[in-house]
Amino acid sequence: MNNGSSISEFILLGLSSPPELDILLFLVFLAMYLAAIAGNVFIIIITNLDPALKTPMYFFLGNLSLLDIICTTSAVPKMLFNLFTQQKVISFNECIIQMFFFTVGMDTEFLLLTFMSFDRYLAICNPLRYQSIMSKRSCFIMSIVVWAFGFLRSLLPLYWLCTLSFCGSNQLNHFFCDVIPLLNISCTDTSTLKKYFFVVAWVVIFSCLFFTILSYIKIILTIFKIPSSSGKSKAFSTCVSHLTVVVIYYGSVILIYVRSPEGQSFAFDKIISVFYAVVTPLLNPIIYSLRNKEVRDELKLMAKSAVRNAIF
Repeated sequence: MNNGSSISEFILLGLSSPPELDILLFLVFLAMYLAAIAGNVFIIIITNLDPALKTPMYFFLGNLSLLDIICTTSAVPKMLFNLFTQQKVISFNECIIQMFFFTVGMDTEFLLLTFMSFDRYLAICNPLRYQSIMSKRSCFIMSIVVWAFGFLRSLLPLYWLCTLSFCGSNQLNHFFCDVIPLLNISCTDTSTLKKYFFVVAWVVIFSCLFFTILSYIKIILTIFKIPSSSGKSKAFSTCVSHLTVVVIYYGSVILIYVRSPEGQSFAFDKIISVFYAVVTPLLNPIIYSLRNKEVRDELKLMAKSAVRNAIF
């Protein structure tokens, strides 16, 4: 890969923490990363092995966990390596690859969360047609659309970023390769690219958010029509986990990617980036494990089986 410049590597400034805190941050983020990987792998395993979880909702949940693994793994291991060794260098090729997979994970998750809200809408608002619409074939096609969207949407920006020239500073003010910090140090006129990324962020994020909100408006109106309070509670409980994930994910991403690139505070952006690159993948399996009875029951069975095997 040739970017037409004399710079072949970048220096990641990281979280700009005092050097004496690097080991502490390394241990904290390592623990969070391992917990996030373990939690999401657990979700993937149980949604594939437990017959009681062979439903569209858990099928999409398994995809969500895989996306969380991709997203956090594209950014966190390099950050951990830099914190531990204090060698904060990343090659141009490695930077582009890291950015590509992180963008794929983010874009795919937007559309996946939208399909998950559609799944909840059908289950509550149109239960008689739920099985016919959300068949295995339909879910498989939706998952292909979701993943294809994420990969294809990221290819054009990847090509443009590979054509940029870098002839001045090679310091990236971030702990991983993100779009805006990379555009800010390019010798090429990136004003058009910044506008493109800003507009696309608005279109992708808010179009997905619009359909998600529309689904939940109809869900809430349907729940209000349920006569019994226990019925209302049961219907709403099936949506709480997904709705919580939507609020956390969209809230953190909107704070960064739908603001004007001009005058951004990168210290603030890095804090929010830590949230959706590290914290959100950790929270998602916890939220679904605590809120979903089926997942809790499977976790209890696995724990009992592990104890029984350890004793006997």
